[in-house]
Amino acid sequence: MTLNLTKNEVIPPSPEPPKPPSYDYIWLLLGVMMVALFLWRNTGKGTPATEKVANHTPVATVESTIEGKVTIWHAYQTGSSEEKTFNKLVNNAREHYPNLSIEALQIPFDQIFGKWNTQIAAEAGPDMFIAPNDKLGDMARAKVVLNLEPYLATKLDQVAPVAIEGMKVDGVLYGVPESARAVALYYNKSKVKTVPLTTADLLTAVKGGAPMTFFIGAYHFFGWAGAFGGKLMDNNGKCIADQGGWTESLQYLLDLKAAGAKFNPDYGEAEASFSAGKAAFFVNGPWALADYKKNLGENLGVVPLPKGTTEATPFLGIDGFYINPNSPHKDLAINLALFLTNQESSQIFTDEAGHIPIRSDVKASDPLVAAFAEASATGFPRPQNQEFANYWTPFGNMYLKVIEDVSKPADAVKEACAAMNKINGK
Repeated sequence: MTLNLTKNEVIPPSPEPPKPPSYDYIWLLLGVMMVALFLWRNTGKGTPATEKVANHTPVATVESTIEGKVTIWHAYQTGSSEEKTFNKLVNNAREHYPNLSIEALQIPFDQIFGKWNTQIAAEAGPDMFIAPNDKLGDMARAKVVLNLEPYLATKLDQVAPVAIEGMKVDGVLYGVPESARAVALYYNKSKVKTVPLTTADLLTAVKGGAPMTFFIGAYHFFGWAGAFGGKLMDNNGKCIADQGGWTESLQYLLDLKAAGAKFNPDYGEAEASFSAGKAAFFVNGPWALADYKKNLGENLGVVPLPKGTTEATPFLGIDGFYINPNSPHKDLAINLALFLTNQESSQIFTDEAGHIPIRSDVKASDPLVAAFAEASATGFPRPQNQEFANYWTPFGNMYLKVIEDVSKPADAVKEACAAMNKINGK
């Protein structure tokens, strides 16, 4: 205890021992220490890493040791829920990695693969991009995507095997899986009395006056061939579409056209009618789900493509992140890809953008998303062999010629299959 003495004060020769402090004093001292500890923890420097980051919904550990810059390309439509959700996840990543600079650039979907291939071949380009596995086989063979086998051992334990396989070419992993996708039949409940589960049901509905629109494309139309038993290739990569199923599927599309269905080669124009609540039916993928829900609300419904003589087989695609093999920031890009596909990020993509989850720890609570998962269950996994890469142009032309009445279904299928086999040397 400190004593303050004046000149006239005398120190006793034999002072009594000081008395122990009272318990009130001890509690006061402890209280001061607790306040000091609270202030220290909330000044920023002492904030524990496991606490929430400001303006960040998921609770995540801040990684301050990762430093550098990563550039990523995406092709999500401007203003779409996919783009908004992707941007949200990128911002979450910026907060998770405060010393990592992330530059995200939008590239139109019809340009992103070509631009990537050109840039990487010139030993330039971004560090990574996200896209469906549409061109993965070609990209792997051209060596414009990084072999990820050495980097991802034991890091995809929660991912479905079919999704991992979707990112492989000849058994080698080239992408970090993000979600699955397969087209299904959207419908407007206010315009549909009976949900069509078969091709006959759908034709009856359109004949009865239910308006339907189609986007003409070799991707969106593929599943109808399976509904009539058609197969594209045999086990050796030879086109066998002219052996059955494909001609019948084209005739069915023409029957829908005769009944009043509208076909358009412009994607934006084709979906506008359904999105605006004017059309009763539209075939599209889960990437549009959040926007249709916003526009149609409780009137929106989804079912798998109608069954014909067999189940429809829409393409089952896997979206994922691909890494530039020339990037000086490979490890940073892979870390970012893993963050954007972790449980928290995947759940957000499922809940807010309608992505079909591929992780065992992510569940779709929305019945519309669940309907897409059902559609994916009968989907045809997109082949990555070299022969399949030559499907798109011959069959894309085939659909246009048939819908525009330039060619008859049987002739168009025969021509497309022969063209594909000629290119492949089959």
